[in-house]
Amino acid sequence: MNRPPAVFIADALGLDFLNSVATPVDTPVDWLNDGDGLFDWLAQAGLVPTNELEALRARAMPGELDKVADEARALREWFRAFVRKHAGRPLAVDALRELGPLNSLLERDEAFSRIEARDDDGNQSLALRMTRRWESPESLLLPLGEAMAKFVCDEDFSDVKACEGHNCTMLFADHTRRRARRWCAMAICGNRAKQAAHRDRLKSRH
Repeated sequence: MNRPPAVFIADALGLDFLNSVATPVDTPVDWLNDGDGLFDWLAQAGLVPTNELEALRARAMPGELDKVADEARALREWFRAFVRKHAGRPLAVDALRELGPLNSLLERDEAFSRIEARDDDGNQSLALRMTRRWESPESLLLPLGEAMAKFVCDEDFSDVKACEGHNCTMLFADHTRRRARRWCAMAICGNRAKQAAHRDRLKSRH
């Protein structure tokens, strides 16, 4: 299946995960509709090293990757319901009761720290980095869980908004200074709204 490049406009990776199904032009696209789509999206998001993805693809049994994509979509829709329920106001501590599925996923992680070489504009140094063992295709769900957990703990849910574009389903975190962002992207829904308003003004003159 030919998919357009994934869309990363949310200013928060946890919300970009929710936007992995969207209607960026006129036709709905689900970037996670099969195992290949999940691999492509994770690579574009920079969540899994490409060499690890290829190694997992080579080891996977037939249908195994599609099954993980099914799980990723189910996780996405569970998280969408959670975010939509709490968007627009600070997240209260009692929301923890609803986060059991996410904590259960995080408990499966085999993450560890490792000292690696770091290159900052030619200045080489050592850095302590978190990495994980990618033992099975199911481990691909772990960076998604991490992105969602970071979003829950670090983001102000008061800033979570839905794009005002017609038929647009995308969510974003509004980090603009006046919290005045209305669109997923000006190039997509913002321009459409401008064009529609212009057409309405022309009609009203006749």
